[in-house]
Amino acid sequence: MAKGVRLVITLECTECRTNSDKRSQGVSRYTTTKNRRNTTGRLELKKFCRHCNKHTAHKEIK
Repeated sequence: MAKGVRLVITLECTECRTNSDKRSQGVSRYTTTKNRRNTTGRLELKKFCRHCNKHTAHKEIK
């Protein structure tokens, strides 16, 4: 069978890693898919973080 073009990736909050002054412990993570042919670099989206209680940048992790 051939591999698909779409990959499942995980997005992690960038401010939860560095900010210790947040509302609760933990790191916000989202899963999504991306097309490996069109988007070869790492993806970065603004998503809502429940731990920071605001919209923050979420970067793709391995």
